[in-house]
Amino acid sequence: MVDQALVSQVAAALRHARRILIITGAGLSADSGLPTYRGVGGLYNDKTADGLPIEMALSGPMLRRDPALCWKYIAQLAKACLGAQPNEAHYAIAELQRKKPECWVLTQNVDGYHRAAGSPPERLIEIHGQLAPVYCQSCAAQDPQWTANLDRPLPPLCSRCGGILRPSVVLFEEMLPELALETLHQEMAKGFDAVLSIGTTASFPYIHEPLFRTRVCGGFTAEINLTPTDQSPQMDAFLQCRAVHVMSELVSHI
Repeated sequence: MVDQALVSQVAAALRHARRILIITGAGLSADSGLPTYRGVGGLYNDKTADGLPIEMALSGPMLRRDPALCWKYIAQLAKACLGAQPNEAHYAIAELQRKKPECWVLTQNVDGYHRAAGSPPERLIEIHGQLAPVYCQSCAAQDPQWTANLDRPLPPLCSRCGGILRPSVVLFEEMLPELALETLHQEMAKGFDAVLSIGTTASFPYIHEPLFRTRVCGGFTAEINLTPTDQSPQMDAFLQCRAVHVMSELVSHI
């Protein structure tokens, strides 16, 4: 049972805030049927069927060294994402962005559900990239029919030059996209009145920093998660529940 006093507290803070940041992780998309794991997407908790840690199988070096093996797991991730849809919490976040024109979303997820739910791309920071578009590593041509490649021999090849295709996802051991980081830093410099973290247990600097800065400047911070995280004790409010059970109610009060 969600603590209604905490729900009212978070709703009031969001209602009075002008600049808001929503941080989302794999726990948000779990309610769409995607399993969670540390890192990209949500399929593995330990080692892959090939006996490798997922961090190694889904890495930039593996894509170069053994593209067929890397694509085996990219394809599993893609099929999982394509087999599900945005859930009620994604739509509630998009509605919040409609109500609050300075509400931003920073997501670790690569499933594209925020876009599909209607979050404006110009206020969406996909810090780990996204599954689409898929492009050729040799000639940079995009493949709009990339989903058909998932049922063909892997790795998928470019129809123009025969090069190996790859998704626009940040794989392990790869750098985060410069534009996404630059946008995040620009918005953090302006400050946020409220930051809401949803479904992430990550301890990356780009998660910690906006929360820390907002707290230091007297802003409101809250977290929605099934289990407490390292950040939970510092939050003004911690809602121990699934986002799908509370986000629509929060937004309805705004």
